[in-house]
Amino acid sequence: MSTIWNSIFRKTAVAAAALTVMSVCAGMLPAQSINNDVKSQLDQFVRRGTEVRFEGYLTGYSYWDNTPPGSAAIARPVLRRQAGGTGTYNDPVTIAVGHAIRRGRQTLDFPAGTRFYIERLRKYAIVEDVCGDGHQPQNGPCHTGKNGRPWLDIYIGGKRNSVRDTERCMNRLTGMQPIRLNPRRGYPVARGEISASGCQVFGPVS
Repeated sequence: MSTIWNSIFRKTAVAAAALTVMSVCAGMLPAQSINNDVKSQLDQFVRRGTEVRFEGYLTGYSYWDNTPPGSAAIARPVLRRQAGGTGTYNDPVTIAVGHAIRRGRQTLDFPAGTRFYIERLRKYAIVEDVCGDGHQPQNGPCHTGKNGRPWLDIYIGGKRNSVRDTERCMNRLTGMQPIRLNPRRGYPVARGEISASGCQVFGPVS
């Protein structure tokens, strides 16, 4: 399980410009704040399986600051029993999303199995974990978002790297960036564990 509390204060905050949620096929969706209207619009794309490109806040979590630390445990297995993935469409990287617990019921911001494409990392990702701990994770940053944008937390691995190296890697990828929900096949992929590449980043994908 991703624990954003262990790493949020050491990550580099990036100021948000005026950003939009943008459908690849169907015009513009305002994303000035994470409110029920914007969330419901994104939910519609999830249900329809329609690709949509939006600006989101991405952070990373590693083998060393996972919950429990020193593990690849995940809360919502879909393709695997532990966090991993090389970033291809068929082997997407585990990603954690915010969640809420109300009256003993857990609801993820994006359902387990939802796929994303992270343009700057050239990785496909899949929801298999949750971001935020405690009895009221809905009060934490992963659920409430960053500067009005959805917050996603991607697993970078790092078992064979030092804690310091994984922290540098996570700082490198942290920030606002374009993300695709329900991505089609065929986008460029930099295959392999994120941490092993030193968190290599790329430009936008057209």
